[in-house]
Amino acid sequence: MRDVHLIDHPLVQHKLTLMRRKDASTNSFRRLLNELAMLMTYEVTRDMPLHEVDIETPLEPMKARAIDGKKLVFVSILRAGTGILDGMLGVVPGARVGHIGLYRDPKTLGAVEYFFKMPHGMSERDVIVVDPMLATGNSAIAAVDRIKELRPRSIKFVCQLTCPEGLRAFHDVHPDVAVFTAAIDRQLNDHGYILPGLGDAGDRMFGTK
Repeated sequence: MRDVHLIDHPLVQHKLTLMRRKDASTNSFRRLLNELAMLMTYEVTRDMPLHEVDIETPLEPMKARAIDGKKLVFVSILRAGTGILDGMLGVVPGARVGHIGLYRDPKTLGAVEYFFKMPHGMSERDVIVVDPMLATGNSAIAAVDRIKELRPRSIKFVCQLTCPEGLRAFHDVHPDVAVFTAAIDRQLNDHGYILPGLGDAGDRMFGTK
């Protein structure tokens, strides 16, 4: 694998297992997705730059380290990316948010864009693109294609699940973008779903079929 980071912390793996179960309720799936995203955020943001700020403790003034959350942009691929976005904002509430609307053409499995909205000044920002699945890779590729047009300082891609076919397709086009994931599953099926996977993340999160 190229620039792929497998987050194998026991809590991450435990919550992912609970999400995979077909009898997990919509409420449970949504809550677990949020919790899993919060846990993954710690690893994804490990290399965020810090700067010193002047503060006062109850005892004395000091210089302390802090991040500039306003320089970070979470980009959610609609609709399922919303579940990861909410969890990450729970950890970095000062981050800016972008949205890109993509749906998968059922015949070609290609990504079709219907919405794109980003913060201003992207050239000064670090971007983390979020979507629960990196399956065929088509949506991820299309999203990063559009974001690169704005020339941000850096781009990462975060997903709960991926597979060898998706990683290969994505990095064939975007070898410079690191992928962070909780699992690399066996393969895709003929309909572009990850096996063993967890089903359609959007349907399970929103209770739609």
